[in-house]
Amino acid sequence: MLWAKLKGYQLAGLKFRRQEPIGTYIVDFVCFEKKIVIEVDGGQHGKESIRQKDAERTSWLEGEGFQILRFWNNDVLTNTEGVLEIIERATDSDYPLT
Repeated sequence: MLWAKLKGYQLAGLKFRRQEPIGTYIVDFVCFEKKIVIEVDGGQHGKESIRQKDAERTSWLEGEGFQILRFWNNDVLTNTEGVLEIIERATDSDYPLT
């Protein structure tokens, strides 16, 4: 569902790629121009062992200069427009998320 809104330069005129390798990882979505990685997580990501691996992955990607945005599957399905707003704000360097 999210890919349908990101592909084809639909969001802020930016190119997003899906299932893209970066280093030894494959990220769900990435915009190389803005160095933003989007991860959509299912319930298994609540397990401690997977959370630790996610933290290591996030740390490595941030070390490479990427900003990581994580969303739960349920958020993408039930609040797609809200998720897209967060992503669009992240692509705007004049409007930081913090």
